[in-house]
Amino acid sequence: VGTTFSVQLPLATKLQAVTPTALEPSPLRDVAESPRLRILCIEDNLTNLRLISRIVALRPGVELLPATQGRVGLDLARQHLPDLILLDQHLPDMMGDEILRTLLADPRTRDLPVVILSADAGPGQIRRLLDIGARAYLTKPLDVAKLLALIDQTPPRTDPAPGP
Repeated sequence: VGTTFSVQLPLATKLQAVTPTALEPSPLRDVAESPRLRILCIEDNLTNLRLISRIVALRPGVELLPATQGRVGLDLARQHLPDLILLDQHLPDMMGDEILRTLLADPRTRDLPVVILSADAGPGQIRRLLDIGARAYLTKPLDVAKLLALIDQTPPRTDPAPGP
């Protein structure tokens, strides 16, 4: 009570934006000719999940499977065998490294590429998860262009994955 706060922000001189080419459909994937790409996103923060959903929507032919808990994500990974898994490190029921180890220990899911998404950007944390077997580590806030590039570089699985 009785405290006054003020915030002064510098005036931006120019807007920084994602390059338009990053937001265009990928030349690497022709939707009419290639199989559908399926991404499993295990993320408990609904705002982050909505953001990832909007980013993925920039790529036609890409399906997003959301999971807000680790155990549900593991079940979806085993059921759908996605082409890519985006995994938050801090979930309410399990830690991301535990989920990663579980995926790697299962013969059905050990070859699925897993990308860690986390605000925990310490070099030791990143190295530890990459050493365990994560394909990549993207820090939050997410770099949209990096995530789109990662999606564009992900080939669809050649073995038939079960459908929904």
